[in-house]
Amino acid sequence: MTRSTKSNAKVAVITGSAGGLGNAIATRLAKDGFRVVLHDISEDNLKKAKAEFDKAGYESITVVGDVSKRADQFRLIEEAVKAFGQVDVFVNNAGVESVEPFLEIEEKELDRVMNVNIKGVVFGTQAAAEQMKKQNNVSKIINACSIAGHESYEMLSLYSATKHAVRSFTHSTAKELAQYNIRVNAYCPGVADTPMWERIDAAFVKHKGYAPKQAWKEFTQGILVGRPEEPEDVANLVSFLASDDANYITGQTILTDGGMVFR
Repeated sequence: MTRSTKSNAKVAVITGSAGGLGNAIATRLAKDGFRVVLHDISEDNLKKAKAEFDKAGYESITVVGDVSKRADQFRLIEEAVKAFGQVDVFVNNAGVESVEPFLEIEEKELDRVMNVNIKGVVFGTQAAAEQMKKQNNVSKIINACSIAGHESYEMLSLYSATKHAVRSFTHSTAKELAQYNIRVNAYCPGVADTPMWERIDAAFVKHKGYAPKQAWKEFTQGILVGRPEEPEDVANLVSFLASDDANYITGQTILTDGGMVFR
C-alpha cells in the first residue's frame, strides 16, 4: 500500500462495498473525488470491485474484515489512515436481512443479524469517531438504516428491530459526537432490485405461499414515483450527506424510498 499523491482529496470508508448498494455508494463517492477504502468480508468479491475501480482510475485500497468484530473495525480505520492519512467519511453500510415468521426465529439467527446490523454499526462508529476526533475538520458518519427503521413489517420483525436500533443509535451518537465536529446521519432505502430482495421474495414464497415475485409486486406497486429504487438513488443521498453541503445536518435518518413511508 502506498500513500496517495492526492493529499487534498477526502477519504471515505464504506463497509460492505464489494457489491450491492455499498458498491454503488463507493463508486459515487469515488466519482465525487474521494479516495475510497473498499471493505467486505469476501476477499474474492473485493478483488473484483478493486479491479473495476482501478479500471475507472479511482484511487482506492481494499480491506477484508468482519464488521461484527470490534478489532476488525479498528483495523479497518488503521489501514485507511496508513494509506491515506485521514478518514473524512465513514459509511456503516454492511448489513444482512432476516425474513421469516417471528415464531420461527432461533437464537442463532438472532445473533447473526444483531451482530452485523447492530454491533457492526456500534463498532464502526466507535472506530471512526476515535480517528475523527483527532482531525481538524467536519467529519461524517453515515449509517445504513431502512424504511424498516421507520415502519415495522410482517416477516421482517428481526430486521425491522435492528434498523429501528440503528435509527435510535444515529440520534444518540449525533448528540454525543457533535462536540467533535462529527455529523451522524443515516440513509433509509426502500425497495431496490438487489440480491437481498430476491431472498426476501423467496422467503415469502416459502413461508406465506406467495407466487414468485408476488411480494416484490406488493411492495413496489404503491411507490409514488412509479418505479422501484435503483442503487444510484441511495448513492445520490449518501453523496449529499458526505458533502460540505450537508455540514449543517446531523442526527437525521432520511428516507429515500420514492414515496412509500412518510415521517
